[in-house]
Amino acid sequence: MPKCIFCKIIAGEIRSTKVYEDNVAVSFLDIRPEAAGHLLVIPREHYRWVWDIPNIGEFYDRVGKIANAQRKAFNTEQIISRVVGEDVAHAHVWLIPATNGASRTYTYKPGETEEVAEKIRKALE
Repeated sequence: MPKCIFCKIIAGEIRSTKVYEDNVAVSFLDIRPEAAGHLLVIPREHYRWVWDIPNIGEFYDRVGKIANAQRKAFNTEQIISRVVGEDVAHAHVWLIPATNGASRTYTYKPGETEEVAEKIRKALE
């Protein structure tokens, strides 16, 4: 199977703004965010659906860790999560901070993506 776009991001063949990476999961800013800090969390190994991940609990431990870092970074209680898979055939979870003024589209200002990513990285420490 040819590598999917997310597999290429994991391999470093496509640039992304990563905020978390380990042997189980990779998380990066969405290129079409619904709010500042909208992330995707994907398994490092290619699985078509989240439900196909053999140790789903280990994966969701990472999802929870990242969502809690977003809560801290954006000073919000609510992180909207969606298990999706229609657009890219690689299991993924969306994590979207529910902040005041959040809409269904968000455009980063120049340089803002790295600021937002760093804010989440610091909250992960």
